[in-house]
Amino acid sequence: MPRCPWAGDDPQYRHYHDTEWGVPQFDDRALFEKIVLEGFQAGLSWLTILRKRENFRSAFDGFRPEAIASYDEAKRAALMADAGIVRNRAKIAAAVTNAQAWLRVMERGSFADLVWSFVDDRPQQNAWRTMADVPAHTPASNALARELKRLGFRFCGPTTCYAFMQAMGLVNDHLVSCPRHAEVAALA
Repeated sequence: MPRCPWAGDDPQYRHYHDTEWGVPQFDDRALFEKIVLEGFQAGLSWLTILRKRENFRSAFDGFRPEAIASYDEAKRAALMADAGIVRNRAKIAAAVTNAQAWLRVMERGSFADLVWSFVDDRPQQNAWRTMADVPAHTPASNALARELKRLGFRFCGPTTCYAFMQAMGLVNDHLVSCPRHAEVAALA
């Protein structure tokens, strides 16, 4: 199958590309998990995070924001000692802060409604022909990053937000030559 070139040859990465990346996701908790993982990915490859994703899920209590929001110094120290995840003090602190911010958003509505509002509540269908055409961020990801920062989220800059939007199907950035482009578009 002619995939987007970023999927490479790694079987796990290909599976992620073929089954998950770009599929519209509306579940508040799944979106929370992804925004936290995208924050951990900053400065690293997504494949690094993907390979550790199950370890992250275990270490971070299944990405239950209610649990993460109350992590104390002992739990943070345990996370720093966990070789199964990315051990970065600032990113761990951001995960806790993001859980607290997510809970505040959920008191007023839905995290999914918030993030999807930046694409008018429907997946944007792009028609990129080469990887060079795909932007690192867009006006929508810039606006989402500003809003998340205003709400108290951390490690959610414009590039991180765009990667989040791509992964969670807010935008369809599969290249038009990739069969997944049409498959994902049909889900919109």
